[in-house]
Amino acid sequence: MRKIPLRKCVATQEQLPKKELIRVVRNKEGEVFVDATGKMNGRGAYIKLSLEAIELAQKKGALKRSLEVEIPDHIYEELKTYVK
Repeated sequence: MRKIPLRKCVATQEQLPKKELIRVVRNKEGEVFVDATGKMNGRGAYIKLSLEAIELAQKKGALKRSLEVEIPDHIYEELKTYVK
């Protein structure tokens, strides 16, 4: 049996399988991207794929704190498009 990689959601603090989370990345230039592949270079933070978790992260500033950079509103809008 293979080991399932777990990651912690920055908004809800839940340990979840990597496939249930979406990764947000800050590169060396300070630019922020949504990383659907999970393989982009840079500092990453994970968010649970739910509308509640994304709104909670925006309200609490969890991504800003984790990535140490201002998060533009369009990133949150892009994250909401990934929610099923």
